[in-house]
Amino acid sequence: MKLSEIKNKLKELETIAFQLPNGDLVPSHFHVTEVGKITKNFIDCGGTVRNEEVVNFQLWNADDYDHRLHPEKLVDIIELSEKVLGIEDLEIEVEYQGDTIGKFGLDFNGTNFLLTNKQTDCLAKDNCGIPAEKPKLQFRDLTEEPCCTPDGNCC
Repeated sequence: MKLSEIKNKLKELETIAFQLPNGDLVPSHFHVTEVGKITKNFIDCGGTVRNEEVVNFQLWNADDYDHRLHPEKLVDIIELSEKVLGIEDLEIEVEYQGDTIGKFGLDFNGTNFLLTNKQTDCLAKDNCGIPAEKPKLQFRDLTEEPCCTPDGNCC
């Protein structure tokens, strides 16, 4: 989800809820403690220089049960971040504390913002010799002569 999309969705909501991939909701007394832009400059395993930028939201559970984050307040925080930090309309990545800090993508199901699982990947598969797709083998192609016949050589 891009920054413009979350702002549009927030303007239609009365409350904010984030749902983890396992279906649990982030406790409603969460705070968004950071909105920022993360720039990642790196070289992949094939030697290609890459640059990635994302908008980062950090969710934090506080023991503050009296101050819930309302949609209009989060829009204000986002707009201030855009202005002060020069953030463009980038994809959003969400950090949330589980057993360790997890990084999630963001989606929306019409009611809740969904924290979606992210996966690592090799960006230089063609340079590493990794096939784009695993070859599909048929069992019949693995043996040269039938095994389970009276004259087969496996019994």
